[in-house]
Amino acid sequence: MNSGRRACPLFVMVFLLIAGLSAPQMRAACPELETHSDYLGISTVRLWAGNAPQAKGDSCGDIPFLTVFKPQYQTKNGNAVIILPGGAYLGLASILEGREIADWFTVRGFTAFVLHYRLGKNYLLPVPLLDARRAIQTVRSEAANYQIAPDRIAIIGFSAGGHLAALSATQFIAGDASATDPVERVSSRPDALILGYGWLGGVTPDTTHLSYCKLMDVMDQCDALQKAYTPERFVTAQTPPTFLYHTTSDTTVPVQQALGFYQALLNAGVSAEMHIFAHGGHGSGLGKGDAALDQWPNLLETWLRGLGWLPGATQ
Repeated sequence: MNSGRRACPLFVMVFLLIAGLSAPQMRAACPELETHSDYLGISTVRLWAGNAPQAKGDSCGDIPFLTVFKPQYQTKNGNAVIILPGGAYLGLASILEGREIADWFTVRGFTAFVLHYRLGKNYLLPVPLLDARRAIQTVRSEAANYQIAPDRIAIIGFSAGGHLAALSATQFIAGDASATDPVERVSSRPDALILGYGWLGGVTPDTTHLSYCKLMDVMDQCDALQKAYTPERFVTAQTPPTFLYHTTSDTTVPVQQALGFYQALLNAGVSAEMHIFAHGGHGSGLGKGDAALDQWPNLLETWLRGLGWLPGATQ
């Protein structure tokens, strides 16, 4: 009798211990989605309430989401920027080309959104493009809540994120006024495009430099993918004003890829500004302390002033 009475609370204790260990593990399947701090002005937003289109699971890599950074104190100006880190469509440089970029923009009054998009062999193009379009639509549909102007949404991308940003700016979709989902009622066109060493010609069968087709083991599909996902092929007069920067010595993504896109912009009559630095490797972020490359963010700020997005506009 006594041993039976002792066994029951022991069983309960073991059960509660197991349950206590299991519950946090389930919640932590994608801990980034739990990021929220009013103190630091950071939160996260899923792009779809349920599973995203073509999702293959429910882990962090299967869930596209935005991390939101509020403008710094007394600087809010109604502008927004969506940031697409690079990583060769195999990973995301979330600090160098994400958080650091967000901080630069929030100091200047922007509400910044860093996109966690799906990638890798499980999520070949066009899945990342679906995520980028949805991110722009999500921010625009929530413009009033974020206190931003729906026609002041920029997108900036680096390396593979630059390729994705350029695709979103050249293959945008119009809003569907009859859609039941309010996010789908607004356009996915960004109002400004900013590209840092964009991997704009990355979908190519040419393996003498970094090739998406080789990395993803889809060389047999590469011709079709190249036709569908080379941004310069889709530039039109509706492509938003664009700022580009690159380096001549970039051996990972040759500067010719940026030049081809820039020429397509000029041919279409799109307002464009490009800065090419003589030296500097791929993945320089905001400059990484290089005396020359550290200047490109200043050039970007001047360009934004010229668009009238920051005080001191020249037009």
